[in-house]
Amino acid sequence: MTIIVHHLENSRSQRVLWLLEELGLPYEVRRYERDKATMLAPPELRAIHPLGKSPVIESEGRIVAETGAIVEYLVEKADGRLGAPAHRDSALRYRHFLHYAEGSLMPPLLVKLVLTRVPLMGKIAAKRIQPMIDVHLDWVESELAGRPWFAGDAFTAADVMMSFPLEAARNRAGLDGSRPATIAWLETIHARPAYRAALAAGGPYAYA
Repeated sequence: MTIIVHHLENSRSQRVLWLLEELGLPYEVRRYERDKATMLAPPELRAIHPLGKSPVIESEGRIVAETGAIVEYLVEKADGRLGAPAHRDSALRYRHFLHYAEGSLMPPLLVKLVLTRVPLMGKIAAKRIQPMIDVHLDWVESELAGRPWFAGDAFTAADVMMSFPLEAARNRAGLDGSRPATIAWLETIHARPAYRAALAAGGPYAYA
């Protein structure tokens, strides 16, 4: 059965399209544009889920929201492909990064984005957030310096989850060539055929 993805431009839902391409699961995209003044999701998304956020998917009569929950659902639907590796340490890293992406790395990036849109004082406050972000980026760099993928030697859904915050960090939070392992990882994922196919399906995406 085809999975319907309610996809908001320049959002976390690009990861869902990418994972679906990697897993080879059939899907249909329903696109939504942000309000040009507020950059918020349009009210039409509230008809799909009360929070009015994206991503949201419809699958087998279910509405599933939250990127991490969607990723786990899709991995399970694909019989565990791209899920937790068999090796214990790799499996623990997989679970860590699956949740770290939204639970720890994304919040300071979002705070900085909001503050930079507040005149004068907001931009000053945003500079105080950057050292917090740098701690995360330095740690991510140290992790990727020792192995090709976040969980270990193989690409997993944890890499899909980590893509959006690191793309956002490169776009607006100081991630550059001074952290070469992270930049190399981004270039590697952007070259994957499934990633490119997801971009074609989702439309313009500012962070690739």
